[in-house]
Amino acid sequence: MATTILIIFLIVYLGMILGGLPFLQLDRTGVALLGAIALISINALSLEEAVAAIHLPTLILLFAFMVISAQMRLGGFYDWITHKVAGLSLSPSGLLAVLIVITAVLSAVFSNDIVCLAIAPVLIDACKRRQLSPVPFLLALACAANIGSAATLIGNPQNMLIGQTLRLSFDGYFLKVAIPVGLGLVVSWVLIAWQTRGQWREAGEVAVHVSVAEPQTEKVPFDAWQTTKGLVIAGALLVAFLVAPWPREHMALIGAGILLMSRQLRSRQMLGLVDWELLVLFMSLFVVNHAIQRTGMTSDAMTYLATYGVQLDQPSSLFVATFLLSNFVSNVPAVMLLLPSVHHEMGGVLLALVSTLSGNLLIVGSIANIIVVDAAARRGIAIDWRCHARVGVPLTLATLAISGVYLALRF
Repeated sequence: MATTILIIFLIVYLGMILGGLPFLQLDRTGVALLGAIALISINALSLEEAVAAIHLPTLILLFAFMVISAQMRLGGFYDWITHKVAGLSLSPSGLLAVLIVITAVLSAVFSNDIVCLAIAPVLIDACKRRQLSPVPFLLALACAANIGSAATLIGNPQNMLIGQTLRLSFDGYFLKVAIPVGLGLVVSWVLIAWQTRGQWREAGEVAVHVSVAEPQTEKVPFDAWQTTKGLVIAGALLVAFLVAPWPREHMALIGAGILLMSRQLRSRQMLGLVDWELLVLFMSLFVVNHAIQRTGMTSDAMTYLATYGVQLDQPSSLFVATFLLSNFVSNVPAVMLLLPSVHHEMGGVLLALVSTLSGNLLIVGSIANIIVVDAAARRGIAIDWRCHARVGVPLTLATLAISGVYLALRF
């Protein structure tokens, strides 16, 4: 039985690396779900044990903020703020700086994936109206979304998981990572502005890839009332996370419930914008990881690594392992694998910061990157892995170096 569980586990994580399985139309979510089904089918876990393996507080928190982000999208907030930023009378480099700051702030509250999904198509249209090349701004969007989401425990799915599992303090975490996140945003602006100098208005690279029948972005009209509702709930939750003694997932769920009680927005519209695939991916990976942990193989692997000096409960080893795994299997599966090795607050901060910043290295390192690249492709703009890596690789190395030095000095 243990050997069969190991084979299923390896197949699932091979799917995480490849983004699917050969000869099958399965993405990462499909592979993880199929693995969980296989484990239940062979009685590696009973249905009750599989359900118990799922960390419900993390899923509830993630779902609640998806509903809040859906409120902001349907209220036209993301379209409105993107047009406002693009309309500022600034130089291209100044515009880039404002975009990075706004994206980082939004990603810290409303999740980086949602922010990229909503802003990318509107940003492309805005850049073309100003006759600016969209590529540097799209790269800035993806990078700033990843960096900004590292600032809070609700900025991305892996941070939610870490914060809920280790019960990290919301304000305590923010104060620990604010400096490296802020410096990372500055580095991203300097790097992209330097690489793009003198080429802000060059449309040659973009024009070559523009399709004949270019799709038009569906504009969401701005609704001040719906936007205000979403902002008030989000602001109230942030304050509650800082001062209220109640579980974060309970408060977030109440906030989502209030927004669902709307006289104008249909609940099916809001729930239709929830990323159900991501929730299924989380549930499936919880089941798969729990099954392999029950066999004792993970503890045996840690003992084996420790004989060669690789101790994952030590900051340096955890730092390297997080960076490597985040780019092999993506950051959420990497965090799920490494989280059982973390037993102190510093480890949680390190795991959250490094797993998120590592996502900028390559396109496949972060869902936010993939969303931006796909949005660009639908608008006839090609951003291949080389184009992204010219920014992503040096930015990731620089931000991780800053974070490593900062954490070493602080702790």
